[in-house]
Amino acid sequence: MSKQINTDLLFKAIADPTRRKIFHVLVVAASAMSITQIAKDFDMTRQGVTKHIKTLESAGLVEIKTEGRERFCFPNTKPLKEIKNWLNFYEQFWDNALDQLGSYLDQKK
Repeated sequence: MSKQINTDLLFKAIADPTRRKIFHVLVVAASAMSITQIAKDFDMTRQGVTKHIKTLESAGLVEIKTEGRERFCFPNTKPLKEIKNWLNFYEQFWDNALDQLGSYLDQKK
């Protein structure tokens, strides 16, 4: 059950284009960024960015460390492997279905 919940949280986190962009900014930066630094790239309040970051954090895609008064965000790409595995199952399903359809059509020639 926890695996399903984790997958749901991951899909929820990446469903929003703003959250995908925040995650992308962190990955490309290849270093920790403060929430203030991240917020500068977006046309919304710091509080709005913080809400998106909390969703990413609950999905395991972002880790937050506090240093003094500043909070720094680190990207974590490992949870994306679960989405990749989920997609691979369906890719294999469709590949097999199309192969079977091709074989069926070849027999009808």
